[in-house]
Amino acid sequence: MSARTPFDGRLAVIALLAAWLGATIIVGAVVAPAAFAVLPTRTLAGALVGRVLPPLFWSGAVVGLFAAVMARRSQRTATFVAALLITASSLVAQLVVGPRIEVVRASAGGPVDALARDDARRIAFGRLHGASVALLGLAGLAAGVTLLLTARAAPAASPLTLRTSHDHG
Repeated sequence: MSARTPFDGRLAVIALLAAWLGATIIVGAVVAPAAFAVLPTRTLAGALVGRVLPPLFWSGAVVGLFAAVMARRSQRTATFVAALLITASSLVAQLVVGPRIEVVRASAGGPVDALARDDARRIAFGRLHGASVALLGLAGLAAGVTLLLTARAAPAASPLTLRTSHDHG
């Protein structure tokens, strides 16, 4: 009978980070461009993407926090910092940038694209949109770093899968 190792959460962290990073890439590289390519107006496309982002940001905050806690327990400082960056970027995007975008949209009184290019609201929207994209990108990069550092810290093989000749009786 082989000895069991205590659960250290690395496999769970790896799975969650991989899933979240995959979702982030799909949203950024597939869903958002597709929405703007096929929906009849940019306003509708923006509304669709705007509905997809909050679950992505909230889940990023949770996954990042879980990864940070597990890294802290394992005393892996670089992994801890990278995981906190996922959480912080996701929370700033969701709790600071997102609400400001909604305020600008509401103040526009219609599609932001209908505003003059030099209108302060359109300019503010562009900056906030850029900040949101940058924060999602930063969270994604931090997730990739956290994933790599966590995977590198994982043991090469589990003691449960290794058997020696005396294990067979």
